[in-house]
Order: sequence, then structure tokens, then C-alpha cells
Amino acid sequence: MEPDFDILKHQKHAHRLLGAFLKSGHIPHALLFTGIEGSGKRDAAFTFAMACNCEESPTDWVQGLKKTVFGPIPCGRCLPCRKIVSGNHPDMILLAPERSVIKIARIRQLCHELSLKPYEAKRRVAVIVDAPWMTPEAGNALLKILEEPPPQTLLILTAVQRSDLLPTLVSRCHSIRFHPLPESHIAAALQNRLGLSADEADALAPMANGSLSRALAMANREAGASKWLNRRRAIISASGLDRPESFSFEPLTLSLAFAERLSDEKERIPEALDILQCYLRDLVALRWASPHLFNKDLTHKMQYVSQHTRLEVLMTQIEAIQRAQRNLTANVNPRLALETMMIHLRNACHE
Repeated sequence: MEPDFDILKHQKHAHRLLGAFLKSGHIPHALLFTGIEGSGKRDAAFTFAMACNCEESPTDWVQGLKKTVFGPIPCGRCLPCRKIVSGNHPDMILLAPERSVIKIARIRQLCHELSLKPYEAKRRVAVIVDAPWMTPEAGNALLKILEEPPPQTLLILTAVQRSDLLPTLVSRCHSIRFHPLPESHIAAALQNRLGLSADEADALAPMANGSLSRALAMANREAGASKWLNRRRAIISASGLDRPESFSFEPLTLSLAFAERLSDEKERIPEALDILQCYLRDLVALRWASPHLFNKDLTHKMQYVSQHTRLEVLMTQIEAIQRAQRNLTANVNPRLALETMMIHLRNACHE
């Protein structure tokens, strides 16, 4: 897939640093891109690889950039650029986890490839996506090549945060932080890539928490954004959190049945809890008339719920959901964790 140049433009800090490296000609032998999934780290790596090998004069087009542009913009038309975009450049290497792991054999193979001279690139680039998935043995094997980097070679690692990697690896890389993407860019991408309506895109974008990949996954799941939005409404309604005046007086069996249904869909439990937590956070935000809401399309309904729910209740309910998330991470039985959460959500109304 062609790199998304607009993503890099939204990462102003990263864009400035990469542009400074390119302009000075002093490019580190290893970079570490950190940030949430879907913040543009992989696209930035491909874009920078293109910029390093673009046949246009880097000095000319870096110095001639408009003030609104902060870093390297490859031409996208020359042969090296087109080869990298199509995935056919012999000196552009992409390594990603297989079944959630990067084994030592793959790192050894990479080290062998990097020990050879580049075929045609001015600077060969190897990108290791989700580098924390390397086994400890693989990480130690990679450390050897970071200690003695081959000439004309750039290694780019991506991770959510620096602490996910071995400190010895981090210390040998120049780290660049990527921030969550703005909602406006995510909404525009959903419209351009998937053909969503403006209303659907505007409703989904805040729920993505700055991650384009998460937004695309929500929009694609079950054949469309409208189905995801309907599922979100169904989860909120089934939880009872949108009925502050009657929720705690409804039969307990309704809450336990909701917990049971959620536990039957184990892969979707994290998403469901995120939906409930974001909903409660919106109710808190509305107490101060904040415009920064996750569920903007539900604002009218949420204003009523927010006005009829005490702040202490909302905060206790958010804590109950966070506790359930921690329990699930600790491998507590999903049904037990969810049933306990629902009981705490109800009890909070009487505290």
C-alpha cells in the first residue's frame, strides 16, 4: 500500500527531525519510531526511505519547501521512489512478526543481508515493524549489527513505547516519538479510503483515539461503519448506563445476562469495555461543557444522562470498568470479571 504522506505531515516533531537529518546528511544508522498503533510510524519509515534514495536533489527540495511543510517529501516519481512504493526495491527490507513473534532465525537472515553491499540504493533501509515481538535471542542478535552498523544502511524499528524493548537496543537508536493523529485527519481518511459519509466518519474518528488503523478496523468490521455504530449503541443500551434513573432498580438478571453475552465474545470484550469507558468519560466531560467527546453523535442523549447522574457515581463506574480491564489482563475468568463489574456499576448508583 502506498505510504500516506499526509500522516507524516501531522507528525510535526518527527517531520522536522527527519528533515534535519536529510538536510545535514548526517543520518543515524538506527532510528526507533515509538507511538500508538496507527499513528503513522510504518508510513513514515517508508517515506523516509524514499527521501533517502530519491533522485531529486535533497538540498534543493528541503530548502525550497513551503513553511507549512516540516520535513522530507520524496518526489514519488523517480525510479527508486516508485520501486519502494510498489514493494520491488531490492534494498528496501520489511520485517514484521509472524504469529506474534520475530524469531532469531529471521534476525540472523536480516543481519546476513545487511552485511552485503546494497544492490542499487544510495542508502539501504531495513524496517522492523513491532520490534518488541522479537524474542530475547533475536534482540541480542540484532544488537550485534547495531554495535557495528554496515555502511550505507539505515535500520528503523517501530514500537509502542521505548520500555517495550531491551535497553541495550534503545540506547543504540535515535528515538522519535509519534503522537496520536488528529480526528480531522482520521475522518478524512475514512471518507477517502472507504467512502464513508461525513456523519459516519465524524462519529467513528473520536473513538479511534488517534489511531488510523483502529478506525479502519472499526469501519471495515462486519461490512461497514453503520453496523459498528449500531453495535456501540446496543452495548451502551444493554449495559444500562444510559438509563440513570432506573438502571440500579432493574432486575440483576439483566445485568448478569449482559455480562454473559459479552463473555461469549472474548475477542470483542476489550472493545466493548472501551466503548463503555469512553461513554462514561463523555458524561463526565459534559459536566464542564467540554467539546472533546468520543461519542459526539450521541451528545443530545448524553447531556440528559450526565445531568441526572452524580459525578461521584460516574467516577466510581469508570473505576469499575478499569478494574475489570486489569482483571482480564491478569487472566481472571472473563465471565466472573464482567459480572463483578456489572454489580459494581449498579452499586455505584447507591453510594
